Amino acid sequence: MYRLQAVIAGAGVLVGDRVVPLAQDLVLLPLSAEPDFEQLVAWSLRGPVAFVDAEFFGGTGSQRAQVWEQGRSVLGPLVREEDDPAPGVSPISRALRRLGVVKGEHHDEFDAVGLGRHRDTEDWVTSAE
Repeated sequence: MYRLQAVIAGAGVLVGDRVVPLAQDLVLLPLSAEPDFEQLVAWSLRGPVAFVDAEFFGGTGSQRAQVWEQGRSVLGPLVREEDDPAPGVSPISRALRRLGVVKGEHHDEFDAVGLGRHRDTEDWVTSAE
């Protein structure tokens, strides 16, 4: 099982004591509930921010992603449901591309920033403490 619900942005954009560093100068703020969209808009005035949500079990699952810049939504909401045919690029990888992530030698942008490091949102919370 893989479960992630978080906000991702460049270092210095998000404010909070639970921010976890990722590769490529990004940070992740794990969420235990739906995001406060007014807060996302406010953060996006300092730099692009992405809300990402994924849930997988046995290779099957769903993803959602949306990116805000300068106080407005600029990508998404992108949704891939469990029964949707797999697109060339997942919603989370598309959002990460918008944040400037380069996949390089990795399978995709998701792997390039290390989102596979933990299997559950709560594990990201623990790693931030």
